[in-house]
Amino acid sequence: MKKFIAILLVVLMISACSKNQTPKPTPTSGLPTPEVTTVAVPDVAATVNQFLSLWNTGDYAGMYGMLAQTSKDAVKEEDFVNLYRDTASALSLNQIDSGIVSTLVKPASATVGYQVNFISNLYGDISRSMEMNLVNENGAWKIQWHEGLILPELTGGNHLASSIQAPTRGDINDRNGNTLATETQAVALGIIPNQVSWEYEPVLVDTLSGALNLPKNIIRDKYKDAGDNYAPLGEITQAGYDTHATTFDSYGGLVKNPYTARYYYNGGVAPQVLGYMKLISAEEIDQYTRLGYARDAQIGGAGIEKWGEKYLAGQPAADLYVVKPDGTYDTRLANIDPKAPDTINLTIDKDFQVLVQKALYGFTGAIVVMEVDTGRILAIASSPDYDPNVMQQQNYNFQYAYNDIINSQNAPLWNRALQSSYPLGSVFKLITAAAALESGLYTPESTYECTSQYTELTGFTGDDWTFTKGLPPSGNLNLLEGLMRSCNPWFYHLGYDLYQSKGPTYLADMARGFGLGSATGIDVLQEDPGSINNPTTDGAAVQMGIGQGDMLVTPIQVVDFIAAIANGGTLYRPQIIEKITSINGDVIQSFTPEIRNTLPVSQATIAALQEGMRLVVQDKRGTAHATFAGMSVPVYGKTGTATTSKEDPNSWFAGYTDANNPDKPDIAIAVIAENAGDGSKYAAPIFKRVVQDYFTGGPTTQYPWEFDFYLTYTPTPGVEATQQP
Repeated sequence: MKKFIAILLVVLMISACSKNQTPKPTPTSGLPTPEVTTVAVPDVAATVNQFLSLWNTGDYAGMYGMLAQTSKDAVKEEDFVNLYRDTASALSLNQIDSGIVSTLVKPASATVGYQVNFISNLYGDISRSMEMNLVNENGAWKIQWHEGLILPELTGGNHLASSIQAPTRGDINDRNGNTLATETQAVALGIIPNQVSWEYEPVLVDTLSGALNLPKNIIRDKYKDAGDNYAPLGEITQAGYDTHATTFDSYGGLVKNPYTARYYYNGGVAPQVLGYMKLISAEEIDQYTRLGYARDAQIGGAGIEKWGEKYLAGQPAADLYVVKPDGTYDTRLANIDPKAPDTINLTIDKDFQVLVQKALYGFTGAIVVMEVDTGRILAIASSPDYDPNVMQQQNYNFQYAYNDIINSQNAPLWNRALQSSYPLGSVFKLITAAAALESGLYTPESTYECTSQYTELTGFTGDDWTFTKGLPPSGNLNLLEGLMRSCNPWFYHLGYDLYQSKGPTYLADMARGFGLGSATGIDVLQEDPGSINNPTTDGAAVQMGIGQGDMLVTPIQVVDFIAAIANGGTLYRPQIIEKITSINGDVIQSFTPEIRNTLPVSQATIAALQEGMRLVVQDKRGTAHATFAGMSVPVYGKTGTATTSKEDPNSWFAGYTDANNPDKPDIAIAVIAENAGDGSKYAAPIFKRVVQDYFTGGPTTQYPWEFDFYLTYTPTPGVEATQQP
């Protein structure tokens, strides 16, 4: 028995040793060895940084996508996005700077400490340190979100609110300090015609004409068909109303409604330049509340009001509060004191500007007046104009006139002086003449037989204006006389010859050298660059010679190169802002004349152009002689009649004065009257009136179509302005 037990123990020991040995690998006949895979631990810091980066860019939907499922179940995406957006608005948030300060990572969860610096447009910097908890869902870190991850103060359903009180908006003044736009008490005037005692109507209209600075016939036009309905007439300051109160309060039918808002004098001085105010649109709310505006604030909607927003708005008084879910205020997080707005002073002369606007009564078109030696704009008129006061909802007249302005087919908000581009017509002949003189092919004494029709180009016959009017042809003319007579065949010939002799880009390059086909760089106002294309055919070259074809120019481009001809070749950047001053009158920023280029021609060519422009006015055969005969102020100019798709052509006149008056710097003027007719009949008289307005303070001669100053039924001249040779 003892031997059996001993043998059994030996067997058991051998068996146990065999089980503890590592078995030898079994041959696998070439099968690959399985790879050992490891599960990567996600980078929690990268996740948090991505979340913070999305926050800084405002990608709230992307942030929501990074939340843990339990958090998504607790807050809807819409509510999540709105909370972040509303917080950014309340903070006037510009951007956030953030950084991780600590991390604690476990297999299934993590805690990250981070700091956020809120950079506010209103309140400066607000910094907070916070902690974020994350969970590992399917191998990716997800955020366990609550309101305190925005600001600790928002924990428990709190939110932020700003109390903002904007200062009174800054003024816009003219070059002499006269106010063009300000915040003040005003009175909206209107009339119910059938309630007026008509025996007293002439006195009432006379008083309204003086108060509103409008011709009596224009006032009557405003209500002629109104009957029992209210017709808006305009606005006047409360102080201005008080001076006429005795008269105004004496008559039935005149309706008065006081209000306080942004006020534009004279029913809008250069309204397309100054612009208007508007409410912040729904699409702009986030942008402007982040800049520190209240949701119901008004902002500049166009023109100087829009460009100068940062100067005119000032800085509001503001308080930032934490608000509890029940609406009670908990804590004030930040506050700032107001900063007074600045004043923008324009180069425009108010009294002169008003006269220039009146000079366009009855026409659709534009006038630009520029000092020849500085580039300063003294007046910009665009017709039809509009009353920017009725863009204010506080104004009773808003409800009656706003839609008429917005929906008008005549587009009164459009600044035709800068934003409308036209074929230049015969005014372009100045550039064609310059190109001819610079080519070496022509001199001022070069002659050409100005016949009734141009027939040099096979398949094309170009009429001279004398042929159209049934007048004899102008005959043999030198180049400057060709300008004087505005001879189409002469300039058809030049367009063709320069194209053939100097290449297809030669004349177009000269036009571009005069500043056409590109923006003038006035910058503060929106402008159209126009277009100057290279002619690609003989026919296109011929048309370019007389300023027709597919060229497009703006009135401000024209006045700019006319001023350059006047001053000896300097193209200035048109200047409309004179200076910006503080509420105390200190100059914050001043603007000075800026040279942007010089005309690509010799002084001899400039002198020749000047002589040709003087002949247009002074010589009895000149196309504008009859209009300017007897004027004491020396005028140099060029008529233009540009064919359009409509029956009547656009009427142009562009030129400058040479009075050498130390108190009145010489000016360049460009006038266009759309589809009015010949430049000599319409634009030239308008130009003449602008010269009178500038040097004498008002018109001294009536238009041929007026029966009294500014009183006309239709702009139809009664005399022929073009003279026979």
